[in-house]
Amino acid sequence: MADSLRIATYHTELDRKGPGLLLRDITRGEDVQIDAVVAVLVHAQADIVALQGFDYDLTGAALAAFAKALEAEGLHYPHQFALRPNTGMVTGLDMDGDGRLGGPGDSQGFGAFSGQGGMAILSRYPVARDAVRDFSGLLWVDLPGATLPRTDAGPFPSVAAQAAQRLSTTGHWVVPVDVPDIGRVSLLTYHATPPVFDGPEDRNGLRNADETRFWQVYLDGAFGAAPTTRFVLLGDANLDPSAGDGLQPVMRRLLSDPRLIDVAPTSPGATAVGDATDTADWDDPNPGNMRVDYVLPSADWTVTDSGVVWPAPDDPFAQTVAQASRHRLVWVDLVRADPAR
Repeated sequence: MADSLRIATYHTELDRKGPGLLLRDITRGEDVQIDAVVAVLVHAQADIVALQGFDYDLTGAALAAFAKALEAEGLHYPHQFALRPNTGMVTGLDMDGDGRLGGPGDSQGFGAFSGQGGMAILSRYPVARDAVRDFSGLLWVDLPGATLPRTDAGPFPSVAAQAAQRLSTTGHWVVPVDVPDIGRVSLLTYHATPPVFDGPEDRNGLRNADETRFWQVYLDGAFGAAPTTRFVLLGDANLDPSAGDGLQPVMRRLLSDPRLIDVAPTSPGATAVGDATDTADWDDPNPGNMRVDYVLPSADWTVTDSGVVWPAPDDPFAQTVAQASRHRLVWVDLVRADPAR
């Protein structure tokens, strides 16, 4: 029975260059990176984990095979959930303004094929699939207060592109999970675009900011009833509150929202190379290591522990963690502040 709950987020970087390749690599059982990601997840022992950078396929074959690989190592996730992401979803328009059609930047979310680098949830407990809300189809222009890119010539890259552009690079999901002794827990999860790889119009920076700002708009009730208790906002925001590119005030506003708890987990490895709350290890000194991955419980939870799986450099497990992904798994342990509520 679950009187305590460990929830995690992990950008696995398990995206591959073509459809079906991730399933191939998992089933072969010879991929060093996949083995390392499995080892990190087994180490973390989360009850529920939101994955990013995991290729989607229509039948869920890759996710099921990955869950089987975890089960072989003693970590059982009987409940797996994924929806088609916006990554690689063809538009037929020039969405990135490079004057060409059919490139990965012309999809709803950057991707060489539909589903590349999608999201998924693995859970010990049942997902209430009938109650899932998927906001991935929301047009960017329809987000209240949306800030869309412009140049001196007008809307960038075009009026037609902005009329078709979805807000979500990958997805925005509200996924309820039914947890024994706790009740229904709503996962608010997403993976935003990096606020770089654009021009002076700041298309990706503006989109990244609105992808994060969406959650406060949602919690304000702009899209119907939103949970007020027993929820957790988690994922890869690709936005540090104080460093690197991007509209940092947007993240600071989210972290200071009284409806959320900013646990700010730390780790020995991050402390060794920079800020103790960093969650991504980029070798390039520009932008350097940053905090971009978040688990933010609603204010009614009691946080009993938290951390980032980033061992100190002299820890034997550090090499495995580095082989898995440039991102680090972030976890938070929760109990109900008032179990009677």
